[in-house]
Amino acid sequence: MSGGLRIELFVADLDAFVRFYTGVLGFDVVTDQRVEQQPYVFLRLGEARIGAVPSWEEVSPDVRHTPRGPEIVLEVDDLAAARDRVRESGWPVAEDLRERPWGLADFRLHDPDGHYLRVTTRR
Repeated sequence: MSGGLRIELFVADLDAFVRFYTGVLGFDVVTDQRVEQQPYVFLRLGEARIGAVPSWEEVSPDVRHTPRGPEIVLEVDDLAAARDRVRESGWPVAEDLRERPWGLADFRLHDPDGHYLRVTTRR
């Protein structure tokens, strides 16, 4: 059996979602149905795929921060360039580049809806 993974996020503002994931992290828009009756956006960065739909009720960002919410892990080829892109965008980095005991390096940030992201090197 083979598989893949695509995540779907429930977000407060699809426009803010697209601005963050394209402008800050460099994703490309694959499907943009923000003006449809049932709005949806699908983005891709290499093999990473993220879709989003509007939340139908308000969610506190506190429930999305560690240790309660999920951690979205994005693997990149050039970690320093990814971090520099985030910094140049003006988006805050929650934790800067750091070597981890498990042999990888990463930095961490939160998206506009409070989802916790770890941007890391590949194994």
